[in-house]
Amino acid sequence: MKIIRSNTEELNVEITREQITIPSVEYKMEGDIGYIKISRFAEDTSDLAAAAATDFKQKGAKGVIVDVRSDPGGLLDASVDVASLWLPKSKTILQEKRDGIVTRTYSSKGPATLEGIPTVMLINEGSASASEILAGALKDNSAATLMGVKSFGKGSVQQLERLSDGGVLKVTIAKWHTPGGKNIDKEGIEPDKKVERSTDDIKNNRDPQKDAALQFLKK
Repeated sequence: MKIIRSNTEELNVEITREQITIPSVEYKMEGDIGYIKISRFAEDTSDLAAAAATDFKQKGAKGVIVDVRSDPGGLLDASVDVASLWLPKSKTILQEKRDGIVTRTYSSKGPATLEGIPTVMLINEGSASASEILAGALKDNSAATLMGVKSFGKGSVQQLERLSDGGVLKVTIAKWHTPGGKNIDKEGIEPDKKVERSTDDIKNNRDPQKDAALQFLKK
């Protein structure tokens, strides 16, 4: 690959093609607060989030921060599994409705490893779909305080239909609703506490949203 800098300097770099797997979940302890970042809801999310919850519990975490900022979503089942880390079995996580009628209800499975531990969930305008399912479930079940700015607002369920000519049609078949009955499609979820993070903050590696979450949990 040739890189040109300032239209004068040229640099040739040899690149080796490899498959790179980036885990969907990263977690660590920050003092006595557990921090878990979910970048997407993928096949590895449920197991990694469960491992994080167990680690936080064993280390005596006094609070947890769940960061789904700029998480575009992913697998519905993964969001249900993650919500179940806070919610005891049979709590409503979301409902699918078609023409105003409930067609399916998703409930928590347990074992609610983090139940009762004060939790803050960070959301922003890039938090969508499965991220919003998790946010709505924890908010409406009083399991977490939401901080940041309003989420993206994707509250629809799509299904892929194969066409005879080989094409694929994505059809909206239902709307999903939070446990409190709210459909957030094109509206998003408002945080309990609004905290902005500017472009200048990002450029200078400042994170007032995370700082606010830490301060809240350490009260």
